[in-house]
Amino acid sequence: MNPIKIFKQIHLSNLFFQVLAGVVLIFLVGYFVPPVGAVGEIFFFGFVILFGADLILLFSKKEPVSGERLVPKRLSNGDENIIHLQISNQYNFGIHAEIVDEIPHQFQIRNFSLHADFKTNDAQKFTYELRPTERGEYDFGNINVFANTGIGFVRRKISIPAQEMVPVYPSFIQMRKFEMYAISNRLTDAGIKKIRRVGHTMEFDQIKEYVRGDDVRSINWKATARANDLMVNQYQDERSQNVINVIDMGRVMKMPFEGLHLLDYAINTSLVISNIALIKDDKAGLVTFSNNDSVVVKPEKKRTHIQRIQEALYKLNTNFLESDYERLVVSLRKHVNQRSLVLLYTNFETFSSMERQLPYLQRIARDHLLVTIFFENTEMTKLLHEEASTIGQIYTRTIVEKFTFEKKQIVKALNQRGIQTILTPPKELSVNAINKYLELKARGLI
Repeated sequence: MNPIKIFKQIHLSNLFFQVLAGVVLIFLVGYFVPPVGAVGEIFFFGFVILFGADLILLFSKKEPVSGERLVPKRLSNGDENIIHLQISNQYNFGIHAEIVDEIPHQFQIRNFSLHADFKTNDAQKFTYELRPTERGEYDFGNINVFANTGIGFVRRKISIPAQEMVPVYPSFIQMRKFEMYAISNRLTDAGIKKIRRVGHTMEFDQIKEYVRGDDVRSINWKATARANDLMVNQYQDERSQNVINVIDMGRVMKMPFEGLHLLDYAINTSLVISNIALIKDDKAGLVTFSNNDSVVVKPEKKRTHIQRIQEALYKLNTNFLESDYERLVVSLRKHVNQRSLVLLYTNFETFSSMERQLPYLQRIARDHLLVTIFFENTEMTKLLHEEASTIGQIYTRTIVEKFTFEKKQIVKALNQRGIQTILTPPKELSVNAINKYLELKARGLI
């Protein structure tokens, strides 16, 4: 083995320096007390022998430790993703190992390590979790194992090549969770309200012969007279309504909450709603807007369409400048010809900011069923429940109450103009958006 390579792999332990300091101290005392000096020589030669034995044992194998990292092909943004490490000891003796995985820099984790004792030819599996908060490419590095014997003077660094790039996509874990609940009709388990259908939007399907159990109110008397037999009109629920997720990519969506921008909460929920809409036989589409270009994925009904939406959401990028609502109105008129349910994800912090965009919202609401979704400032909400005793705290609470009141006024003003609203904490966005979608569907408004 290359001596330079060996030197780079050697890491002296704290025990080595402690023992070395003890030997040096004995030698210093032995300078004045000769008998102690003789003992020091014995200690020194014993120290050298142990150090040499430690080196020989650690470098007795060219590839003493093997391992691999088992990471999903994609990570889910905003969720805890499980990473597995498999490490095998190839030595003919037991070792203690510190395992340091080179985690992508986006996580800013600088003190990650795992410790384990391995028996002879032992293999162990380790797991840890990572929660990304940004979409994009994440680069994992090597797996570094610092091994030492029972002597403990020296640690050998073994680097296991494991470099790989893993993309972080919008929360497909959340999407699959709600999909599972929807398919098994257990959406209430996820916090979705059970909504009774209050009306049916029916469209004519065909005329058929009456069979026992058919609704007598649907008898077609003209067809009955012609056929000389009871005939009934058969209807089916109107399906394949457009559900368009519209995402504001501007400045107002940059605010962070638990590591994620409001934009990423909107992106994750758009993926969930699109998938639920497809399960409910509606068409799902996507429109984004900012100060310049927009992304448009026209609504379709195919189940594979969710992959196209997911890819579009993954690639979204923005400079977080002021959004152009007029551009949004033009984009919707150009690309969405059928009346649709439009779920607009944005944020209004003040009443005046909503008023500036109100004319555009009203123009959209004339052509579509518009639901404007914006966010509660949960940090401010916490302050409302804290006791105010000092002048500064009272002043802060007054400001918070003003902002909270303005949010409620925004909801009231939009509702008065026939615009549906959702004011929600970021964490509850998906649940509240699904509830609103199912409510509007049950009322026959889409």
